[in-house]
Amino acid sequence: MNTSEIAGRYAVLANDTCCLSCGGAAGKSEARPDEVCIDLGSGRGTDVLRLAEEVGPKGFVYGIDITDEMIRKASTTAAKMGVENVKFVQSDLEQIMLDSDIADLVISNCTLNHVSNKPKVWAEIYRLLKNGGRFVISDIYSSDPVPEEYALDPVAVAECWAGSVTKAQYLEIIHSAGFKDFRILEESAPYPKGKIEVSSFTITARKDEYSCC
Repeated sequence: MNTSEIAGRYAVLANDTCCLSCGGAAGKSEARPDEVCIDLGSGRGTDVLRLAEEVGPKGFVYGIDITDEMIRKASTTAAKMGVENVKFVQSDLEQIMLDSDIADLVISNCTLNHVSNKPKVWAEIYRLLKNGGRFVISDIYSSDPVPEEYALDPVAVAECWAGSVTKAQYLEIIHSAGFKDFRILEESAPYPKGKIEVSSFTITARKDEYSCC
């Protein structure tokens, strides 16, 4: 699925009541006062606003989303709530418009499986994190390669598994980006979707520039 297809699919959900998340990355991230955080696929901004409260007035949270509707909705909500230590940025996740080495924490809930070039997104996560910074990502992986017939299926896309890869592929992508000692914080049993099975999990690791060379 390309960028325009993803944007079109989710633009209509900006004012919907559905939940676009498959996990609780923010709840497991243990954000601390004064930290700089980034939420990839921030949607209507719920997790961004939660993190903003946790990091306090000296911390800061960026919400990154591909659709202008989501950015507008999230920015409006933050303004109404008087939350000033946040910024919502419309950006492709494969080339995020933020400086390198700025984040203590990167989170995402069931977004990265939608992106075509997953290695590039994980390279961006590594680039954005400070040395010693961490990610907490919730996502879905598949038991077998997803059949091509589901790639643009509206239900499969909405349920966040149309673009999933196998667990082995997922972990290899993370490892190749430079992250070494990652841990799985939570993992579901496989459940059926279409002609395959999928699982959700939450994974974390720290950036350590000195262990990747």
